[in-house]
Amino acid sequence: MAQVPQTFFDALAVRTWCGLALEALGRAREEIDAINVYPVADGDTGTNLYLTVESAFTAVEAVFAGYEVVAGVVVSEAVSGERCDGAAAPGGEPSLSDAVRAMAHGALIGARGNSGTILAQLLRGMAQVFAADGEAAHTDGRGLRLALRHAADAARQAVAHPVEGTVLTVASAAADAATGAEGDCGTVARAAYEGARAALAATPGQLAVLERAGVVDAGGQGLVAVLAALVETLTGEAAALAGAPHAHGLRHEAGASHARVDATSGEAGSRDCADGTTAPEAGGPAFEVIYLLEADDAAVDRLRARLDALGDSLVVVGGDGLWNVHVHVDDAGAAVEAGVEAGRPYRIRITHFGAGDVHTTGAERPPRERAQRAVVAVVPGEGLAGLYTEAGATTVLSRPGEAPASGELVEAVRRAHAREVVLLPNDADLRHTAAAAAEQARTEGIRVALIPTRSAVQGIAALAVHAPERRFDEDVVAMTSAAGATRYAEVLVAERESWTMAGICQAGDVLGLIEGDVAVIGSDVTAIAETVLDRMLSAGGELVTLVLGDEAPEPIADHLEARVRESYLAVDTVVYRGGRQGALLLIGVE
Repeated sequence: MAQVPQTFFDALAVRTWCGLALEALGRAREEIDAINVYPVADGDTGTNLYLTVESAFTAVEAVFAGYEVVAGVVVSEAVSGERCDGAAAPGGEPSLSDAVRAMAHGALIGARGNSGTILAQLLRGMAQVFAADGEAAHTDGRGLRLALRHAADAARQAVAHPVEGTVLTVASAAADAATGAEGDCGTVARAAYEGARAALAATPGQLAVLERAGVVDAGGQGLVAVLAALVETLTGEAAALAGAPHAHGLRHEAGASHARVDATSGEAGSRDCADGTTAPEAGGPAFEVIYLLEADDAAVDRLRARLDALGDSLVVVGGDGLWNVHVHVDDAGAAVEAGVEAGRPYRIRITHFGAGDVHTTGAERPPRERAQRAVVAVVPGEGLAGLYTEAGATTVLSRPGEAPASGELVEAVRRAHAREVVLLPNDADLRHTAAAAAEQARTEGIRVALIPTRSAVQGIAALAVHAPERRFDEDVVAMTSAAGATRYAEVLVAERESWTMAGICQAGDVLGLIEGDVAVIGSDVTAIAETVLDRMLSAGGELVTLVLGDEAPEPIADHLEARVRESYLAVDTVVYRGGRQGALLLIGVE
């Protein structure tokens, strides 16, 4: 069904574009994965691009949702007249500046692999042009031309050693074609798309590895899909993406090299590099290191120089204090230490390419046998991630304000590499995301059971009774029963003034939530935690689980343990360290 054309590039166009791009990459993901050969044929470029756009789409949707009014209560400061750029809100819909900034930030924090990192920088480059014009409610063809040019230049500057015949070449060609186009946004978008398609078809003549494999650049093909979605957004007409060009007469032998699971790390490697970075065709560093980094510009300049000396495939994107760092190295520890010296790295992902990997030997590795059953769980902090992993679960980290997207959950299910998977979302707000991930995994032949756990402490209870030797249905029933029998609560600090079930809270107040509802408001963390615990145990219980966040007062665990010991006979207490989990304290009562 054709889209209603967007005459100007405004916030609604951003939203539509992200949605259409996500759909396009979803359809093209497997094909793009199959042609990923430069410089590592590990077949995940399409998947990484999809996950990056999904994160951008989720961020934009969150901005639009923030302008809604729920049950007569304003849920966004923007609705009451304040925007992040200081201008008056337009009344019920975000500004273009709001939308493009959300798109860029979502892509940055969700970028996967080199291709996703490059795409995040392209989107950020466009956002810098659109957001700079904060007075306008929309922009025209000239603005889109400037945005595409700035995006291509910014992406090229982010890559340590650009190579032609990659996504960088395709992005530059799109910008060049757009620069020569006169007319409205739709005319400019179509010119950029046609320029990108022509450049993509020429990539095998620029990179020998592509010509030998008989394919075009995978990252470039992904960008063409994203630009096709832009054309559809701005014209209402679907671009002829089905004919996305491969080099004339070339074969698709690269399809034999699909995404593989790293036998050493147990994770699917995000090692696509069809993105404009140099790397040897045979041999190379043993590790891929990726992390988000909070640091200033000067520190990042020094980091680039240090990482460039350590390895290859270096891409550093971002700005305004937040960066996404990607590099291939032999010394993964040194790459992380460089990030620590530059600022605060987090969401650190290290993938070992492994002996016998195509990256180091060019040889295929036999596929690993699937396990019969696995558990996949979303966890709110590194401490709980370690606990769940020790118990045999495959984990997905969820940080405050950065909930995982459905694509990340699907990837975790694939990474678990099992015929049967039990999925624990551990968050009421993730129920729809987890359901979508489970449905997708089922289409791939994996039997998935979703247990609607609403807190990590319910997940702990479910995992404690998990018995893979049981029949699948019996195991799921036992885990569901254990989770359902666990009441949960959390203690956290209010970020803003709000109406709650317990009255009005101010920013900085300590809140005690039971089963998701605010039950008590105060100023002392320990006192609030004790009140919450007493209310929960008034209904009975046999085991109390306490999960401490990094910012919880040090004596609080001892105090609560003593309280349970003195006031509630035959009730045991177990304490875990949750790390940076958002809440000061999680409480479970079974």
